[in-house]
Order: sequence, then C-alpha cells, then structure tokens
Amino acid sequence: MSSAAPQAGANSVNQEGLGALVLSRSMAVQVFLAFALAYFMSALIRAITATLSPTLRQEFSLTAGDLGLLAGGYFLGFALTQLPLGRWLDTYGPKRVILYFLSVAVAGCVAFALAPNFIGLLAARVLCGVGVSACLMAPLTAYRLWFKPESQLRANSWMLMTGSLGMVASTLPVQWLLPHVGWRWMFAGLALMVLMAMAVLVWRLPGAAPAPETKSNESLLAGYRDIWRHPYFRRHVWMGFFSYGGLLAMQTLWAGPWLVQVSGQTAGQAAMGLFWINVCMLGTFWIWGSINPSLSARGWHADALIARGLPISLLVLALICFQGAQVQWWHWALFCMGASFMSLAQPAVAMVFPKAQAGRALAAYNLV
Repeated sequence: MSSAAPQAGANSVNQEGLGALVLSRSMAVQVFLAFALAYFMSALIRAITATLSPTLRQEFSLTAGDLGLLAGGYFLGFALTQLPLGRWLDTYGPKRVILYFLSVAVAGCVAFALAPNFIGLLAARVLCGVGVSACLMAPLTAYRLWFKPESQLRANSWMLMTGSLGMVASTLPVQWLLPHVGWRWMFAGLALMVLMAMAVLVWRLPGAAPAPETKSNESLLAGYRDIWRHPYFRRHVWMGFFSYGGLLAMQTLWAGPWLVQVSGQTAGQAAMGLFWINVCMLGTFWIWGSINPSLSARGWHADALIARGLPISLLVLALICFQGAQVQWWHWALFCMGASFMSLAQPAVAMVFPKAQAGRALAAYNLV
C-alpha cells in the first residue's frame, strides 16, 4: 500500500490547515494494521450474535422478532452516532475519536456478558453499536487525509476484507468455544480484546488532528447540507440503503436463521455455512483491493463496475426466494459477493468531497 508521498518526516503536518500527515510507506502500513485490528473486533462483535442465536433463543426464550430486534438494536446505536461522528472526525481527527468510541464498546461487551434478560441484551447491543461505529469511518477518514486516491481504494477493500475475517472468526471458532467457555465469558474476552486494540491504536497512530472547522458554530444538520445536496451523493443513497444495507442484514443475521429454519440444517451446519460465506467475502474483498488500482487506471471507475456487477446479487436473491428450502450456504455467498460491488461506492463518495469534509461524507453514506 503506497502512502501520500513517501518522505522521511512521518509525523510532519502540511500547511493546508487540515492536519493531513505525510506518511512514509512503512508508517502507512502500520497505520493500516492498527486500524484493521480495531475493525476486526468491530466485525466480530457485530456478527457473533448470528452464531449465538440458537443459544440465546433457547436460554432467553427469544422469538424470531426478538432476534431481529437484537440485531436492530446494534444497528440503531450504530446509526444514531453517524452524523455527530462525521463532524467529530473532521474536527478532532480519527485517532482521538475512535479511542473514545471504543471505550463505549468495552462497556457494551461487559454489559452483554452480565445481561440478566432480553432487555439487558438489547441495551448492551445498542451500546456495542455505538462503541464500534467509528471503527470503519475513522480509518477511511484517515486514508482520505493521508493516502493517494488509488491507495484509498485498496485500503478500503482490504479493511472490508479484515471485517470479513472478523466475521469468519464469529462462526466456527465461536461454535467450537461455546461449549467450553459459554457466551458470557466470550463477551468478557471481547472486552479485553477491544482494550488491546485501543492500546495498539494509541501506540501506532499519528497524534496530529485536523484543525477545527471554520463554521464550527453551525448546527449539526447544516454541516451536512453540501453533502446531502451533492448529485453524486444522491445518486448512491438509495442503492446504498437497499443493496449495501441488504448485504449487511443478510450476512450478519438472516443467512444463519435461514439455513436452520428454512433449509433444515443444524446449528453446527449453519455455523459451517456462515464460515464459508465469510471466507468467500474475505477473498472477494482481497481481490477488490488487489485489482482496484489497476482497474481505476484503465478507466473502470466505481460507477461502471457497480452498474455491471450489482444486478448479479439481485438475480441470485430471486433464485434464493424461488428455491426456498433447497438453498445452501453457497447461494448466500453468491448473493453477498454480487452485492460487494456496492462497497466501491464508499471511497468514491469520499473522494468527491474536499478532505475537510471527508468524515462527514463517509458518515453520511454509512448512515444510509
């Protein structure tokens, strides 16, 4: 991964008033790996309830609606923070913001481990959603400030690959550990691992932050006015809402229950299926990161790739609806791989806006 002009002064700050650092190549790699560890933990925390759903359903007598609400609580906490998060990223910088948010994630994991009932589980999941809501937006903002455009495309895809690795860890490894340590101790362990990720971020991330905005007294929504009105952002809003949002919903919750309740598989078989779905997504995002710079250099930009690739996911989804009980894990893998074309929109949206608005542009898109 190349940096934004490899120079010796890794912590020097330019004169644009944005605090954008000039990173050496080795420093860029270290920054990426530090963020990747935090995002790995974010994805693991997000997806682990899909594997634990049979256990939680049995212990707390949960219905399918309860499971959906439990997953929705996570995303509710996640969504509520996006608009203030974007502004804080542009004002205080990625390092400071992600550390504050991860401290909430630690509290959320501890609360989930101690939850006595469904209400406790739900409140803890909301806290977890709030706590990890900066784990992708903070690094993408940092990459917009510190990396070249082609490196941003690669870093974005490889961050999502790291997220897929976290989801892989949430399947079979969790299924294997569950009888030995129980789900409560798992969440206690997640809290400790998030603390370790925070220590790595403190150690490896540059400390400089963007200067406060000129219009710091404007309202929160007014700070997003230019972003909401931008035609490129509007072009991607509904596709992001339905297609990218649909990918996250299926991958992190509904594929597992479908394999158990519709396809008639055991919990172990469903966990194995989720494992392979996430392995496929890991490979998909690795490939995107590898080929994106060369595709961009040849004129294959995000919009052209999305227009040609996204219909694949819709065709596969129609096939899934038609086949019903015959659906296997590879059907869901094909759906997710087809929907992954929408991941290219996120860095493309960020690059349309000035660096001073990078955090808000990314957070606004992430919100939908």
